[in-house]
Amino acid sequence: MNKMIFKTYTQSEHVFFKDCWYVAALSTDVDAFNLFKRKIMNINVVIYRTEDGKPVALHDRCPHRFAPLSLGRREGDQLVCPYHALKFDCTGQCIHNPHGKGHIPTAAIVQAFPLVERYGFIWIWMGNTEKVDENLIPDYSELVSGHPNSVGHTYMHVKCNFELLTDNVMDLSHIDHVHGEIITTRGKLSPIIPQVTETHNSISARWEWEQQPAMMIFAPLLPDPQESAQQYFNIIWTAPSHIQLTVAAVQNGEFGVDDLNQYDLHTTTPETDTTTHYFFATRRNHIEEDASFNVMKIQNMHRAFEDEDVPLLEAVQTEMETTDFFSLDPVLMSNDIAPVRVRKKLLELINQETQQNQA
Repeated sequence: MNKMIFKTYTQSEHVFFKDCWYVAALSTDVDAFNLFKRKIMNINVVIYRTEDGKPVALHDRCPHRFAPLSLGRREGDQLVCPYHALKFDCTGQCIHNPHGKGHIPTAAIVQAFPLVERYGFIWIWMGNTEKVDENLIPDYSELVSGHPNSVGHTYMHVKCNFELLTDNVMDLSHIDHVHGEIITTRGKLSPIIPQVTETHNSISARWEWEQQPAMMIFAPLLPDPQESAQQYFNIIWTAPSHIQLTVAAVQNGEFGVDDLNQYDLHTTTPETDTTTHYFFATRRNHIEEDASFNVMKIQNMHRAFEDEDVPLLEAVQTEMETTDFFSLDPVLMSNDIAPVRVRKKLLELINQETQQNQA
């Protein structure tokens, strides 16, 4: 029966969930002068800031001869097409035609995409604009609640479907087998079946364990670096592709009171069916004012992810030759509970959205 349900949801293999927010760029990617180009869900988008600093996103295609507007120029808050100089305002409406008598065709409109800037990211809505709701952006205010030097943001491009990246973070049992000493649990994590809970648009998983010494991201900073520590992972996936991960360690104290912790956000945006924009932010409750420590944290994340996770995930995508995970009849184990629940939830949401759009 489960296979029939999966097939119903995935009859259109490359359908994305659209009536929701994805991250389009880091806030620092889009400055006051340049045009920033990015492909999202197979659509080229150009992003820029108006003179008052507000980010704007338009389909990166002139409706006349389909030239990329990102190759054009800005005139104030307007974009000028590089080919025949049609000028578009930040709503996508053509406001100037230099040819003939200057008549502006009714169809001379470029699609505009709603944007919100929050938590160091620029968020984009790719779906039905009548359903736009800023409240659907999850609350990640913890990222920006401390000293500016306690948080770091970064971006990576990965050649695999975005759901493989979701699987990777929702199943952290891989860290003892893929990663090195800095985040190993020394075999403690793999035997544990996480506690998993579900809401209408989220899946949460939690692991708690004890190890000696603690993970090396924490051990040198604890009162007794070589002694045992209690640790936990708490992971919350929110549709379509946002994962908030908290990892903590404590000795002789309580979680949430005496612990050292790291609050991370992993969020992915499909570029195409098999390529992904991967955004990451991390905030810690220790050594908060040290900017050099922040730089080191981001560098370590890049090394671990790009040298260890990415080669495996890209190889998996190549081997699968599809984005339809369930069509391959995967062997499932206890460590798959959370990622499989996420995949099923996303398929359910896509199916609901498709039915609503057809109604």
